[in-house]
Amino acid sequence: MQARLLLSDGTHFEGLSFGKPGTAVGEVVFHTAMCGYQEILTDPSYHFQLVTMTYPQIGNYGVNPKDFESRRIYAAGFIIRELSPIVSHWQANRSLDDYLKFHGVVGIHDIDTRALTRHLRDHGAQMGMITTTKDPLPALLEKLRRGEGLVGRDIVKEVTTDKTYVWPLSEEPAPAPKKKYRVAVYDFGVKFSILRSLYKSGCELEVFPARTPPDKILAWKPDGIFLSNGPGDPEPVDYAVDSVRSLLGKKPIFGICLGHQILGLALGGRTTKLKFGHHGANHPVKHLPTGAIEITSQNHGFIVDIESLPKDLVEITHINLNDQTLEGFRHKRLSAFSVQYHPESAPGPHDSQYLFDHFIKEMETFNA
Repeated sequence: MQARLLLSDGTHFEGLSFGKPGTAVGEVVFHTAMCGYQEILTDPSYHFQLVTMTYPQIGNYGVNPKDFESRRIYAAGFIIRELSPIVSHWQANRSLDDYLKFHGVVGIHDIDTRALTRHLRDHGAQMGMITTTKDPLPALLEKLRRGEGLVGRDIVKEVTTDKTYVWPLSEEPAPAPKKKYRVAVYDFGVKFSILRSLYKSGCELEVFPARTPPDKILAWKPDGIFLSNGPGDPEPVDYAVDSVRSLLGKKPIFGICLGHQILGLALGGRTTKLKFGHHGANHPVKHLPTGAIEITSQNHGFIVDIESLPKDLVEITHINLNDQTLEGFRHKRLSAFSVQYHPESAPGPHDSQYLFDHFIKEMETFNA
C-alpha cells in the first residue's frame, strides 16, 4: 500500500505503508542509533513524535518480549528506509511490522531517509504527517498546519502514571533486592530501564505521578528523589518545577533528560528549543571535572540555557562536544545534580552508568 510523509513546510515523500494503515501526526525527528528501535518506540519520551531512523535497514532482529521501555508504543509513527523482510534473532517473537500493527501505529518505508534527515538538519524539526489516504496534498497540508505543535504544550500529563506504584512490577524479572535506599521517582515519562538501573543499584522504588505534591513525596520518607525523562516542552510543566523547587535541600535529587530541564527551571534557569534536537546513541559529552569523554544516548528537543543558570549556585559538569550545549550541572551547596542524557543506556553505550553510583553516594552522605 502506498503511503506519504508530509512536512509542515510542504515537503513530501512517497513511500510504502507498514504497520497500521491510516494517518499519524507528530513532530518529525531523526534518530542516529543503528539499533534499539524497540526501546525507541516504547520510550514515553517519543510521545507525539514521528521518528526517522537514519540507519538504512530496520527490523532485521524483530521484536522480543524483554526490550520494552513501557507497556505500549508511544512514538506517533515510524519512518525508515528499508523494512527488513527477514527476522533473525533467537529472542524475537514477532516482526516489527506485526508489532506496529498490534499497537495500531502507522509506519512508512521505502523513502529517502538520508534526504529527509538532511532536510530536517537544515530546516529544523517540524510537524509532519504519515498517511495512507488519497486526499489531495493541499488539503492535508492545511489540516497539518492547523494542528498543535510541541512548544507551550504539556504532554507529560498524557504519559505519566495515573497512580503510585512500586517497582519492580509483578511481571518484571528482577534480581534479589538490596533495598538499601528508598527513592521516590517522579514519573514524567519514565523508562523501565531507568527503574531497572536504580533497582540494581540498591534502591527501593516508589513511582509517583507528575503532579504529586511535595508533602506526599516526603511523607513516604525517601532517602532520595529521582526526576525522570519525559517528552516535550518543560516550561508548561510548571507544577513539577514548583514541586522540585520546594524539595531542594530536603533530599538528594537526581534528574535526567526532562527531569534535568525541570531542575534547571527550578533553580532559575530558562529552556530553549533546539533546531533539530539530539536523538541518538552516539553523542559525545565531556565530563568537565575529570576531562573524560562519554558517548551517550539522548532524546530531547529542548535544553537548559547554560547562561541562564545562576553561577553562584550552579556548577556546570557536562558539555555536549557537538554543539557545546549544556549536558549536566550540580548545585554548589545542596545535594542536587542532573544530566541531559540517558545514563541507563537503552539503547546505547554504558559510559554513563557511574551516575547511578554517584546518586547512591549522595544519599549515603546526606543521610549519614
